[in-house]
Amino acid sequence: MTQRNLILYRETQKPIVWDANYNETGEPKTLVIFCHGYKGFKDWGSWDLVADYFKKENFFFVKFNFSHNGGTVEDPIDFPDLDAFSENNYTKELQDLEDILNYLLSDDNPFKNEININHIVLIGHSRGGGIATIYASEDSRITDLITWASVCDFAKRTTTIGNLDQWKKDGVKYVLNGRTKQQLPHKYQFYEDFKVNETRLNIELATKKLKIPHLIVHGDSDSSVSYDEAKMLHTWNPKSKLVIIENANHVFGSKHPWENKTLPNELKEVVKKSISFIK
Repeated sequence: MTQRNLILYRETQKPIVWDANYNETGEPKTLVIFCHGYKGFKDWGSWDLVADYFKKENFFFVKFNFSHNGGTVEDPIDFPDLDAFSENNYTKELQDLEDILNYLLSDDNPFKNEININHIVLIGHSRGGGIATIYASEDSRITDLITWASVCDFAKRTTTIGNLDQWKKDGVKYVLNGRTKQQLPHKYQFYEDFKVNETRLNIELATKKLKIPHLIVHGDSDSSVSYDEAKMLHTWNPKSKLVIIENANHVFGSKHPWENKTLPNELKEVVKKSISFIK
């Protein structure tokens, strides 16, 4: 069973579009929630094939779009809503993750009897890895954390979006999306929100707080997020397990769009190692 483009409406915030992938057995399954990265979305590349793989292994696999990732309810792929993109920040993404988890575990979720509420895994890719790490350190309901090509420092990335004085003066900075050729806007609120929440958004502190099983997966040919960042995460949580994927780039051999019917070999290895870790 694959339920696509379900919508979680919220009173004061933008809705969240999400997918549920599971075998309809009525038996509780481990809940796996996947968090996409910067300039990402739930339908990017081969994430659908990843979801299918987890479903076949009898997990309840959820992937969702962060509410301000630039997608809309009508068009959840790519970035039709640049105004929303410009208003995104890390704390909004943490709130999104909390809201989707609360909903999944609530009686409002029609699939609740398919979910084992005592086994909840977060997987985060790239920036989503940082979000998943911080959230896992805060919410005792999370039982396992897996990061794929995760960043280890939000501060470094937040301040390098551009000249801070110029950013503050202009109120907005633009980053080119090489694939869509869009100029993606970042309002200065992104930096302000980070500064206000700097302690909470410290991935090092969050990683050191973790008391749950923690798998760190990274490609040694990642040019977007250095493998050194994975080594830092592992240093901060020596009980974590670090897995290197040889010759793998930031997206483990995938791309968007992904026309093949099978996963790229590197990403397949990531998925297999992740499933083995959970089991």
